[in-house]
Amino acid sequence: MAVFGAYLVFCLAFPGVLLIRALYDGRRTGAEEIALGLTLGYAVEIFAYIAARALGKPLLVLVWPITVYVLFLSVPRLRRHWRRVARRTVAPLWWSWSLALLFVYLIVWSAASFFRTHALTWPALGGASVDMPFHLALIGELRHHMPPTMPAVAGEPLHYHWFVYTHLASASWITGVAPVVLLFRLAMLPVLAAFLVLIGMTGRRVTGSWAGGLLTAGATIFVAAPSLYLGTNGVFTWGGVADLGWTSPTQTFGSLLFAPVVLLLLDLFECRRRLGRVAGRWLLLGVFLVAVMGAKAIYIPLVGAGLVAVAALDMLRRRRPSWPTLVALGMTAACFLYAQLVLFGRGSQATVVAPFSYMRTSWQELTGLGVGAEPPAGSVLGITLVYVLCWTVTWCGVLGLLCRRRLLIRPGVVLLLGVGAAGLGAMFMLEHPARSQLFFLWGAYPYLAAVTVYGILVVLRRGQLPPRAVASAACAGVLFAYLLPVVCGVRVPLRPDQADALLYRPYLVLLAVVVPVAVILVMRTGVLRAAALMIVMFAAIGLPADLHARVLSTVEDLTGNGPPAAAGPATPVAVPEGALIAGEWLRAHSDPDDLVATDAHCLWAHQDPCDSRHFWVTALSERRVLVEGWMYTTTNLSRWRPGLLREELPFWDSERIRLNDAVFRAPSAAVVQRLRDGYGVDWLVEERRADTSPRIGDFARLRFRSGDYAIYQIPRP
Repeated sequence: MAVFGAYLVFCLAFPGVLLIRALYDGRRTGAEEIALGLTLGYAVEIFAYIAARALGKPLLVLVWPITVYVLFLSVPRLRRHWRRVARRTVAPLWWSWSLALLFVYLIVWSAASFFRTHALTWPALGGASVDMPFHLALIGELRHHMPPTMPAVAGEPLHYHWFVYTHLASASWITGVAPVVLLFRLAMLPVLAAFLVLIGMTGRRVTGSWAGGLLTAGATIFVAAPSLYLGTNGVFTWGGVADLGWTSPTQTFGSLLFAPVVLLLLDLFECRRRLGRVAGRWLLLGVFLVAVMGAKAIYIPLVGAGLVAVAALDMLRRRRPSWPTLVALGMTAACFLYAQLVLFGRGSQATVVAPFSYMRTSWQELTGLGVGAEPPAGSVLGITLVYVLCWTVTWCGVLGLLCRRRLLIRPGVVLLLGVGAAGLGAMFMLEHPARSQLFFLWGAYPYLAAVTVYGILVVLRRGQLPPRAVASAACAGVLFAYLLPVVCGVRVPLRPDQADALLYRPYLVLLAVVVPVAVILVMRTGVLRAAALMIVMFAAIGLPADLHARVLSTVEDLTGNGPPAAAGPATPVAVPEGALIAGEWLRAHSDPDDLVATDAHCLWAHQDPCDSRHFWVTALSERRVLVEGWMYTTTNLSRWRPGLLREELPFWDSERIRLNDAVFRAPSAAVVQRLRDGYGVDWLVEERRADTSPRIGDFARLRFRSGDYAIYQIPRP
C-alpha cells in the first residue's frame, strides 16, 4: 500500500498537477487540482506505457514523470508552478467533509459488496465474479505484449477498450505489486476518489453553487429509478459507480477520464478568450478525448451527441455553429472514426439495433417467465411506460429550468442534456447479450444528475419556499417511496398464477396519489410553488431508490423472505485446487512469448452446455493460450444473434479445438508434434477431469504438479 501510494503521488498526481497548472488556468480547490492532475497522469501514462512496451522496455514509462520534473525545474517560466497557486478557491469545511464522507461510503460499500466476496487466496479467489479473471488476463497480456491480442485464444485480435489494463500493467511494473492485488484491492480506490471530486466540480460549475456540486455528487451515487416492487428488482436500479467500481474497471476508468472532457467543454463554451489564450485547454481536451476513446467505447458517442445538440442550438440561435463547437465536434469525430476502424476493428461487439429489447428482457425477469417467453405488444408498451414514468420521477428536476427558460439554452446545459438523451436513447434502441447498452445510460447519469440538481435549485429559488416546506416535501417523498411497495405488495418475480397486469399496480397508485396532491397544491400555493414542492417530492422518491433496493435485497437474503429457490439441492461450484500456485510456477519458468495449450474451456459446474468464460489459466500465468475461453472474442461475438446465448456458442475452429483436446484425452506423438510445429505450443496445462488421459507424460515432460493441475513441457527437436 505504501509503494502504491508513492507511485500515485510521484508518478501520476504530482507531474499531472504541474501540467494542469501550466495548461489549465482558473480557480479551483486543492482537491480539484489534485483530482485533475491524477486524471491527466493516468492519461499520459497510457500513451507513455504503450510506447515503452512497444520498445520492449516497460519501465521506460518512468521517462514521462522524470521529463516533467526536469522541464519544470529547468525552464524559468515553469518553475513558478512548483509553488502554491495564488488563485486557489477555498472550499467550505462542510463541503470537504461531505465529499470525504461520500468517499467513505464508497469504501464501506466496496468492502461489503466486493472485498468480502473476492479473496486474494485460492480457492476462494476462484469464486470471484465471472468477468474478473478476464480483466486479470488482459492485464497480463498488456504486461508483456504490445500491440495486445486476445490472450485466451491465440491469434485472435483484441478489439476492445483496453486502456485501463495498460494503466494496471504499468502500475504493476513500477510498483512490483501483483496484478491481482491491484485489480482486487487498490487500483480503483484513487479512481473513485478523483471521479467523485470531479463530478462535484462539474455540478458546482453547472449550478454555480457549492450545494449544487455536493448534491450532484450525492445524486451520482444514490439516486436511481424508483422501483416500487418487493423482492429482487435490480433491473430498475442504476448499477453505477457503486456497483461497477470494481467489477467493471473499464467503466470506472472511462468515467474518470470522461469527467475532464465535460469540464473542459463547459469552460470552452463559456470562455470569451482568443484561441491562443485557451490553447492549453484544447490540448488537454485532445489528450482526454484520445484517452477515453480507448478506455470505454460508450463515451465518444455520448459526447458526440451532446456536441450535436449544442450545434443544433447554435444553428437555431445564430444560423451557424460556434467555432468551439465545430472544433470539438471535429476532434470527437476523428476519435470516433479511429476507434471504430482501428481499436474496435469495425466490429459492434454483438451490439445490434433492436428497439425496446430491454423492455422485453425486463418483462421476462419481472414476470419470472424467463428468456424463452415472448411478451405481448401491450406488455412491452406497459413496461416502457413504467420506465418512462420512473425516469421522469428521477429527472423531473430538469423541469425546474422552465421557470427561467434562458437557462435551457445555455450551451453547457444543452451539452449535458444531449449526453443524457443519448444514454437513455441507447438503452431503448440497442440490444446486447449482456445488456451492455445500459452502460450508455450509466455513463450519462452523473451529467443528467447535474442538470436535475440545477433545475431543482432554480425552481426553489424562484418559488422562495420556506425551508420547512421543502423539508416536509422531501420527507413525504422518502416516506412514500418506502411505504408504497409495502402497501401494494407486488413481489417480483411474479408467481405463475399472477397476471402481468399486477406489475403496473404500484405505478398506477403513484399517479392516483400524485395527481390530486398536485391539484391541491396548485390551488393553495400557486403554480410555481406547487411545481417546486412536487419536484422536491419526486426527487426525494428517487433519492433512496438505489440504496433501498440494496438494503431490501440484503434483508430478504438474511431473513429468507426472498423468492423461493429452484427445486433440488444447491450445487456449490467446485473450484479445482492448486490453480494459483500452478499459474505462478508457469509464469516464473516460461517465457512471455511461449504458447500454452489447456483442456480448461468451460466454467466449473457449467460443462454441459459449455459456458466458455474460463480465463483462469491465462489470468494466473500471464501467458497466451491456444484455446481457453472464447466468449469475449471478436469472432465469437460476431456470430451472436438475438435469442442465442453467446457463452454457449461452440468454438468456431473445429480442427484447432479437436487437436487441442486430443492431447489431453488421447495423446500421441503425432498430436504433440502437430501442436508444436503447427501452432507453436510449448506448454500443456492439464486441469484434472474424468476424461483426462494418464499417458500425457509419455509424450511431454511433467514439470510441475499442484492439486488438480499438472504442467507439461513439450520438448523441442
